[in-house]
Formats: sequence, structure tokens, C-alpha cells
Amino acid sequence: MRHRSPLLAAATMAIALVVTGCTSTAATDGATPQASNDPYAARIVEAGFDEPGGNVNVLMSSDFQTLDPGNSNYVQTANVGQLYYRTLTMAKETAGQPPEIVPDLATDLGKVSEDGLTWTYTLKDGLKYEDGSPIVAADVKYGIERTFARDVYTQAPQELNAVLDADTYKGPYSGGELTAVETPDDKTVIFHLKQPYPDFPALASRSNSAPVPEAKDTKLDYTNHPISSGPYMIENYDRGRELTLVRNPNWDPATDENRSALPDTFTFSLSTAQATISQQLLSDSDPTAITLDSNGALQASDTARLTDAAIAGRTAAGLLGCTDVLNFNTETITDPDVRHALALAIDRAAIQVQYGGQRFGKLTNSYLNEQQVGWIEPTIDIDPEGKPKLDEAKKLLEGKDVPASLTYGYSNATDRYKNLGTVLQQNFKELGIDLEMVAIPAPNYYTTLAGDQMPDIARSGWCGGAASGSTRTTVDPNLGPSLDGTTYGFSNISRLHDPDIAKAMYELRNTNGSSEELNTQWTELYNKASEQYPIVPLVRTFTNSVVGSKIRNAQVGYFFGSIDLSTVGVAK
Repeated sequence: MRHRSPLLAAATMAIALVVTGCTSTAATDGATPQASNDPYAARIVEAGFDEPGGNVNVLMSSDFQTLDPGNSNYVQTANVGQLYYRTLTMAKETAGQPPEIVPDLATDLGKVSEDGLTWTYTLKDGLKYEDGSPIVAADVKYGIERTFARDVYTQAPQELNAVLDADTYKGPYSGGELTAVETPDDKTVIFHLKQPYPDFPALASRSNSAPVPEAKDTKLDYTNHPISSGPYMIENYDRGRELTLVRNPNWDPATDENRSALPDTFTFSLSTAQATISQQLLSDSDPTAITLDSNGALQASDTARLTDAAIAGRTAAGLLGCTDVLNFNTETITDPDVRHALALAIDRAAIQVQYGGQRFGKLTNSYLNEQQVGWIEPTIDIDPEGKPKLDEAKKLLEGKDVPASLTYGYSNATDRYKNLGTVLQQNFKELGIDLEMVAIPAPNYYTTLAGDQMPDIARSGWCGGAASGSTRTTVDPNLGPSLDGTTYGFSNISRLHDPDIAKAMYELRNTNGSSEELNTQWTELYNKASEQYPIVPLVRTFTNSVVGSKIRNAQVGYFFGSIDLSTVGVAK
């Protein structure tokens, strides 16, 4: 996800967490965390707080891409979304670990048929929307149906949809009813799969299992006021300026053991410059403030201040399942050797410096990591320490049709992405290639990359998908084909569509086997695709996020990459 959960041995068994190697140093009694020798240890600020009340002021440099759970593949929306919508299951965060899949709207993690092709969920009693009307199974089905309308919802999550026996379904506006999902009564949702999928409870946590009453569906306008099924609801939303969430009077905490819902309100400032956010948090000018901006909105020049005692005690931190990559547009940079040469020429160590250095992430040679089931060593030949290989790059370009210039698109709200482009300009100049930098408004960034204005090169990030312990949910969305296998997939920003690899991935979606076997095959195909250099892995993120002095229970979500809104509280 642009934006995540360990694999499940069986639906009714306890989740076995995939440990990240980070040792949490959070104090359980609200005390300041102890120092750790592990530079990537998780840190929670003032854990154990349980007093309700107050307001959390969320400072952000730009608006959300969308608030519609059915049109969102973004971690920021998933983070705020858990406040106003609920899903069949939920990816519950724990600092420094992949999230655990737990029941949410459903009574359990689902009951699977003996052949593995049918999963059945039962809704809890007493579930209501913000207007007091009951949440029924048909609303869950409709929420899923609308995400098949890819002509309307261009960023709809597709991991759940891809495993359903519904390859020809086009959504409720033109394709009728989704027969792969049945609702025999108001409490029961039954899913029919193409092939057994042992990680299905993780897919049921994706935002498109959030209920949407058909009568309330306003298509693209639904983003302005999604109907709340969670503890908060939208009171005011002024696009690009501010968002206010207040308590949902019809949310019953007896049905929801996953969300503490301590604050009375959340206010979001949606147009504050990142440098300003950083200074406000460091100076504690607003003791109720936090941010959801990546890397805690901290600027590279602010890094040294994190060692100040007064700031260190207010800094939540954690190693994420999120990795940043550069995407090469394979429709404009068509020669794999040229893409390979560009990859070799990049000074990734200098890019790491622009991210803030080792304190903000680890260099990586893969979108995947060793904590994921099925992981095997990457096979691309970029330097693991991030040093450029200019001589090898120049040799690859001999006799090639080398572009005189390329474009690099970056989100205009984040300085380090612009600075990343400056590094690329210097690197590609060594190859005789000019690089033009194109600023893209942050709210439109990923929709631009998905459309006709995709530049030659663009940065993106991914946080592991619905099952962050599974290599498939990183490989398939980012390098895999469309649902029908005929073109590139919904999050395949590089637009890679090698017919042989696409065919193998499409067939693997419909292959039965154990999680270990299937995920290893996904990794093998990832390595084959990577050898065509559609992407260049950069940094696996370690996030430090400073919070105001009255903020409690602040942890950095492994999947969210920012402060987990479902846990925070405010001291009086």
C-alpha cells in the first residue's frame, strides 16, 4: 500500500507475528523509554495512558489524497480512516512489529471451508452508522462492489478483489451484482475465491471491506463525507485547509476492543509547510500536536536536535515495513539496458543523506525484506552500500539510443524528494543526460503517476500491502499485471508488462500451495522482473516522529509509517 500483517496458519488460530528485530524500549508505566543499543529499536512516548478527553491537532503539509475507503491505496487515509470506518478485520499496530490481524466488524477472523475456497464472516451485534441506522452485510458487499468500478475509482484497493472469483465483474454501476460475495442475511458475508488463499483474513482488513450503504453512495463525492461506522465522524471538511472529527454518538465501544478513542476530537491542519511543522513540534509550541507526514516532517537539518533530552522523550520511532523506490517509466525508457545503466549511475548513499542519513532509514537492494515469508536474496547488481558504478553504466550505454533528457516528478510538499532529484541530476549528467525536475502537487501525486502525465522517473513508497509478512502483497501490486492479466496492474507505477513474467504472475495468482511455497515463487518472479530495472530500491524507512508534550501513547505504526491515531491520548 502507498502505503501490511503476518501470515495466518489458520483463520481461527492466534496470529504468529513476524518479528522485525526491533526491541521495543517503550515503558509500560508512562515513563520515558530507556536508551537502547539498537539504533532501530521502537520507542513509544508515554505508554499506558487511558484518560479520555481533549483534542489532538494533526499538522499536515497537504490534504489527504481521498477519504473514501473504497478509493484509497494510501497509508495516510488508512491511518485516519480507522477513526471513522471499520472493516471486517483490522490490522492492529504494535510498534516495531508487523501488525496483527484481529476481528473488527466481524466476530472472528473468518471460517474457511474444507477446500479453502469459501470464507464466511458474521457481523457483531449492535453495529450502527453515525445516523443510528444498522450496519448490515449488504453494505459490506456493496462497499466491495463499488471498488470494481475501476473507471470511477482509479486508486481502489485490489488485493481482496484479485482473489475473488470475479474476473469479469465491472462494478455495480454497469456490471450488476457481485456473485462472488453473498449476503444471505443481514449478519453474514460469504466470499468465494478462485483458489485457496491462506492469508485471506488480512485481505478482509483492507479498506474496501468498510461498509457503504448504497443509498449514501455519491461516487467520487463520497470522499467529502464518508458515512462513519467508527468512533469518530466528520464534522467539517474544508478541502485543502482543515478537517475536524468529532465523536460518533452511535459507536458502541462494547463492539470495538481495538480502538481506545480517547480524544474528544481530532483537528487536521492540511496546508502547513513541512519545515514549519518540524519547528513547531521541536519547539513544543502546541503541546497537543502531532503529524502524519512521512519522517515526522523532520528536515535533514533538524536531525541533530533529536538527541536533545527534552525532544528525545517526545520522539516516537520505529522501523517500518515501508520502502522507497525510484520508478522508471518503462513506456518511455523502453530499453532495459538503459534503465540498468541509470540504476548503476545513481548515488544511493547520497540519497540516503538527503533522507536524513542512517537515522531515517536503511539502504536496501529490494522492495522486499528478510522478515517476509518467501524472501530470498535480490539478484540486481547495484552496490549494497549505495555507491554508483559509473564505468559499468557507461559501458552498458555503448551503442544504445541514449535519451538526451529525462523528467523526474516529485511531490512538491517534501523537500527531500526535490533534493533527491538534484542528486539524480548530478548522477545522470555523468552519462550525458539532462534531468528536468517537475513539481507535482502533493494531493495529486499518485493520481498523476497513474495517469497520462507520468514522468520518466518518479519516487514512490510501499508498506507491504494487506499482509505485510507476505511477499506477494508487495510484488503483485507493484510489478504485477492487471486483474485480467492483459496489461500492467493498478499500482504498477513503472508500467512494466513483460508478457512472460505477467503470464507467470497471473497463473501464480490461481495456484494452490503453502504460504512458503507460493511466496517464494512470487519472490523469484520479483527478481526476474527486477533484472529489467523497472524500479531502483532506495531506503527502508526508520521514522522518528516528535509529538507535543501532552500527547500520550504515541507509537509509529509499522504499516502507517506515522503516529498511529487509534492509540493516542491527550493529557489535561
